[in-house]
Amino acid sequence: MEILKKSILVAVISVFTLTAFSQKEMAMQRAFAESYALETKFKYNDAVALLTPLYEENNYELNLRLGWLYYNAKNYTQSQNHYQKAVKLKPYSIEAKLGLVKPLVAIENWEKVADQYEEILKIDAQNYTANYWLGVLQYNRKKYQAAIKLFEQLVNLYPFDYDANHILAWSYFNSGRNNDAKIIFQKALLIRPGDASCIEGLGRIK
Repeated sequence: MEILKKSILVAVISVFTLTAFSQKEMAMQRAFAESYALETKFKYNDAVALLTPLYEENNYELNLRLGWLYYNAKNYTQSQNHYQKAVKLKPYSIEAKLGLVKPLVAIENWEKVADQYEEILKIDAQNYTANYWLGVLQYNRKKYQAAIKLFEQLVNLYPFDYDANHILAWSYFNSGRNNDAKIIFQKALLIRPGDASCIEGLGRIK
């Protein structure tokens, strides 16, 4: 009889726990749905206020969502804070790292932007976004050899991609590799005929 009572008690507790969990998940789903609706109306702070009562520090999805909403609300400090928590919770998450890049770009913290792209490439060496934008950062620093290495990989992966070919050609040109630059400028013109930047590049090759 005692065993039966314990079994019934365990069953009751399990049902209660499952019901509470289900209600919590339903509340979270409703809040996310409403936050999306507010986002379409550019009411980012209202969307944040809606999600805040449900906030749990160890919830990846909430931190990712709040990072995005705070970014759009131009609260870059809070955006970084939540994206960093999302990165900590899911260290292999590329989406969280790309999310963190957004507020870092907004405040022009280029060193930390580069760090995030490098972290992404440790996980996914062929990631287009990380290769391209890290290459752009290196190009802007006039570190053309480092930029070339990144852009060559992209062109190998995406041979008919205008952006990758275009900036690779300029990287070759600025590093003194005029013959290589000429070939790639001409290829880029096949992708985007009449492109003014490529025509300018060809015109500057002696």
